[in-house]
Amino acid sequence: MSSSRSDRQKNPQDGSSAASDPLRPADHIDSATPADDGVAQPRLGIVGWLRWGWRQVTSMRVALILLLFLAIGAVPGSVFPQRSADPNGVLKYRTENPDLFPILDKLSLFDVYSSPWFSAIYLLLFISLIGCIIPRIRHHAKALRTLPPRTPARLARLEDHRSVTRDPSGEGTADADAAASADVAEKQLKALGYRVARYDRGRTWSVSAERGYWRETGNLVFHIALVGVLISVGLGGGFSYTGQRVIVEGQTFVNSLIDYNSINRGRFVADDALEPYAMTLNSFDVTYEDFGAPGAGQAGNFKANLSVTEPDGSKTTGAVEVNHPLSIGGDKVYLLGNGYAPTITVRNAEGVQVFHDAVEYLPQDANMTSLGVVKIPDGMPEQLGLVSFFYPTVVKLDSGAFTSAHGAVNLPLLTLDVYQGDLGIDGGNPVSVYQLDTEDMTKLNGRGTDVKSIQLQPGETADLPNGLGTVTFENEAPAGATDFTQSVKRYVSLQIHHDDSVIWVLAFALLALAGLGLALFVPRRRMWVKATASDDTIHLEYAGLARGEDPTLAAAVDDLVRGHERLLDATAPPRPVKGA
Repeated sequence: MSSSRSDRQKNPQDGSSAASDPLRPADHIDSATPADDGVAQPRLGIVGWLRWGWRQVTSMRVALILLLFLAIGAVPGSVFPQRSADPNGVLKYRTENPDLFPILDKLSLFDVYSSPWFSAIYLLLFISLIGCIIPRIRHHAKALRTLPPRTPARLARLEDHRSVTRDPSGEGTADADAAASADVAEKQLKALGYRVARYDRGRTWSVSAERGYWRETGNLVFHIALVGVLISVGLGGGFSYTGQRVIVEGQTFVNSLIDYNSINRGRFVADDALEPYAMTLNSFDVTYEDFGAPGAGQAGNFKANLSVTEPDGSKTTGAVEVNHPLSIGGDKVYLLGNGYAPTITVRNAEGVQVFHDAVEYLPQDANMTSLGVVKIPDGMPEQLGLVSFFYPTVVKLDSGAFTSAHGAVNLPLLTLDVYQGDLGIDGGNPVSVYQLDTEDMTKLNGRGTDVKSIQLQPGETADLPNGLGTVTFENEAPAGATDFTQSVKRYVSLQIHHDDSVIWVLAFALLALAGLGLALFVPRRRMWVKATASDDTIHLEYAGLARGEDPTLAAAVDDLVRGHERLLDATAPPRPVKGA
């Protein structure tokens, strides 16, 4: 015995010695040769890796992950201002966060919906959905042409199973009654919307039925509609445009590229694709809560009253309110913001007018304390910039600073600080009209100097520092007015949006909801009725099987049993039921 073990240890791969050991199988190998070490796998190659990648991308799991990424990727679009919708907000964010802005801008967080990473998620989701839908359509089309499956041999094994034993209607008629019972069940299930098939064998007659194909149809409709939404949004973005325009009361805007303050248009929008019309801001109506009332000073309803001139010369009037846009020639006009536009006139030392315009002031708080900038590039010894604050209802704080106590014009005041030097507008770089870069300018009055800020009420004129000329705060109130309520013009910020794909997006969205409703509420189930004849009885079996979650399956089987019994009793004399 010891010698044989020694032989096996010396030659562990000797099949004869292994076979002589009763504790080991004949094909046992104690060790593998270097050539047999590891598992040999076939090389995938380029085609194999491409096929593997396609299967991963087109899997439903990846589609759901991409849909989640798309939702997460859209979050920054609502957190950070977007250049396409709020370019002024982007400029303001850049001023308030000079260190963080370049990093966020490189990540395209101010152009989320046109960024490369968002487009990549969008396209991958589109490809994934197409890859998921096409095989499922083929499979579903094949299922619609396939007969319901054969009746199981042992229906009693199913959880939802019922059985009834009936006597034949007369001697020697058990087979005929069993066949008639199956015929009745077939008509009953067809009336209930089932697709049926007969599987009769020997003395057993059975009906196999299936329904709920609309569930998978609804699922496919939902995913196809989702692809339709993606296509509509993708293609519609190429033919849409969104522009912003600030209009002061009395001014007219012409719907042309040159008349927009900023515009973002799709790649397929030509220069002459904009609808030709003009609109004039006649007035802007806003209500404020009175002093002493809850929420005093807060604004209520906003309404911009416009007159529109069509290309044929016809004129119409309309109003733009918050969440109530005005439709003009296929465009939607939205009200984004509003503010005051004091009219300022500047004359040089010789009395020559070098500036006269209504200047849009940006609100800084709820009581319409507003900041404005005036830039005078010509007509002065050096370029001049005025940074000013407008207070509709001015009050003086204990610190000596001014603020506004109410949003309406009750006691208006305009304060101005004058800067002299390079405005930075000659270098060819875009410069915001709402900001003044004072790095290369000298402050002539205001805080930090020996000269006080200029203070003006409507109709007043003051001298500029250093004898540079005069500045006037024009009073726009009509002749005979006794107060300041109409002394300052208002302006509105409008957004003009054109998108012909909206109707398609809506249609596909409604189709997706309809498909989702079918997928959620239509049960997919199978039903079987089997009638077995013996010499003196007819044994009826009923069973149901759900394809997925179906809490109403048991009740459906009970209803099938009761309905079948009523139909049998209606076609034959009453017969007692022996058991269940």
